[in-house]
Amino acid sequence: MDGKAAPKVAGEGTATTRTRLDRGRGALGPALELVHTGRAPTRAVLTAELGVTRATAGAVAAELEALGLIRVDAHPGAAAGSQGRPSHRLEVAEEGPVALAAQVHADGWRAALVGLGGRIVATAPGCETVDADPAKVLGSVVEAGADLLRETGRRCVGAGLAVPSAVAEPAGLALNPLHLAWPAGAPVREIFSERVRAAGIQGPAFAANDVNLAALAEHRHGAGRGARDLLCVATGHRGVGGALVLDGRLHTGSSGLALEVGHLTVNPEGRPCHCGSRGCLDVEADPLAFLTAAGRDPGPVISLLQQANDLIRTEYADPAVRTATESLIDRLGLGLAGLVNILNPDRIILGGLHRTLLDTDPDRLRSVVADRSLWGRQSGVVPILPCTLDHNSLVGAAELAWQPVLDDPLAALT
Repeated sequence: MDGKAAPKVAGEGTATTRTRLDRGRGALGPALELVHTGRAPTRAVLTAELGVTRATAGAVAAELEALGLIRVDAHPGAAAGSQGRPSHRLEVAEEGPVALAAQVHADGWRAALVGLGGRIVATAPGCETVDADPAKVLGSVVEAGADLLRETGRRCVGAGLAVPSAVAEPAGLALNPLHLAWPAGAPVREIFSERVRAAGIQGPAFAANDVNLAALAEHRHGAGRGARDLLCVATGHRGVGGALVLDGRLHTGSSGLALEVGHLTVNPEGRPCHCGSRGCLDVEADPLAFLTAAGRDPGPVISLLQQANDLIRTEYADPAVRTATESLIDRLGLGLAGLVNILNPDRIILGGLHRTLLDTDPDRLRSVVADRSLWGRQSGVVPILPCTLDHNSLVGAAELAWQPVLDDPLAALT
């Protein structure tokens, strides 16, 4: 050998790139998830996270860009004081595909288009009434979503639905839509799928509990990012829900019914609960419970959640409001302590009215949890943080539709 480089054969570079891509094809999904969740902002980070060569990471990024999923900036500006050429920046494609997300709750419904990265691209005007016929409601939701798709011209990868009920697997039945006038066991996934197909919307359709989906969204894009065992507890318009994310995946139990935390007893002599028990978190720590405890009659125009939040934020100095707030904090803390004893999470996030309670008196809530939980007394309070995403259940519904793409981008899109 004389040390000279061998002459290149025509097409050799293309063939080499194709070989690298074939070798890294199994990394397409993991790579997309890293960019989607913000954990791989540059090609250098992507290379390290995937454990592949720089050339393979480059080929994988190029393929994801060719699919219209990400954007590769090959000439980013260098940071002040840095040396050497900066690594290619990776971002989700702003004009890329979207998922149709829908949410139904006690005070209405909403539809939106959500892109990669948890970005809400467009929303339809929300409806403030929910019909007793789930087929009618879901038909209206899908119609609103289809209008958004036509208006934006976006490609749709699928659809996800968030409902205020435990959703039994594998049939997708809403077992306890207690704050809707829907029949128990309504086949919401089947109805939603039929409406999606009838509207000509491409991709699979999914349905799940709204708090589960809020937890999934927060874990990937919000306050739960980086947690290994994440507990989410939230009260929205009515009732209390909970969810657990383990190693990046929702823990749903054997049939999708895990973490029905709303039916933890926190006041044995308390209010009758819809489940037949008494003093459950569901009726002791939701907006209606707060308004009642504060001596306020719920108004018919504004949602219960907004009424409760507004009352705390504007009239906390009122002794009745302050006492009601402290009472709800104590009952919420009692419920969280029991969950900490059982689940041993490394982070707790709170949504809805519970986020407002945390913001109002964080020391009181953390003290109750520490005093009432074994692990809290022994190793300090588990971090308790507010949810940070607006419309996190909607974003989580979209995550259901994005999951097949994250699992196998080529199969899902080509």
